[in-house]
Amino acid sequence: MNYLAHAFLSFGDKDILTGNMIADHVKGKIALDQFPEGIKQGVIMHRKIDEFTDTHPATLRGKLLFREDFGLYAGPIMDTLYDHYLANDPKYFANEEALLAFTQATYALLNENSRYFPEKFAGYFPHMKEHNWLYNYRHIKGIERSLNGLARRALYIPPIAKAYEIFVAHYYTLNQCYYELIDDINTFVKNGAGI
Repeated sequence: MNYLAHAFLSFGDKDILTGNMIADHVKGKIALDQFPEGIKQGVIMHRKIDEFTDTHPATLRGKLLFREDFGLYAGPIMDTLYDHYLANDPKYFANEEALLAFTQATYALLNENSRYFPEKFAGYFPHMKEHNWLYNYRHIKGIERSLNGLARRALYIPPIAKAYEIFVAHYYTLNQCYYELIDDINTFVKNGAGI
């Protein structure tokens, strides 16, 4: 799961949300201990969500579409695509306005905890907000931009255009993977995410 899913799975809890969103920039137990308890729980939850997602049968099946061309990057690619399907899932976001309202509420909650942002997250959070990354997962072009962003951050990833082509060609197969995962992960998190 990528940013939108981690925000969604925080269920409006400001500290859990903050930890969930900054977790990729918090390495090890010592770094974790500098945060208040709620944010620590959010970081741990992020890690549990990632582990659950990465090992879910639907994700393993979806990754096969990308494995030959992208190897270990198949997982991060799937995470990005899951956010697209979530942004378009009427069960959770009835329409574009509902998604937009959710994204604005998310940014507002994060702003309240901005003093806890690691330097790297603090550096790109204004850009995330200004260009509304969370909302733009809804659109095909937004996914193309997100995949290009992944390519910029990844050192050895092959040309990302092929991933976008695979996504478009297997759109409904990947959507099915999302539908098989989303209720399971929702239940997992609501039950405490093994924390």
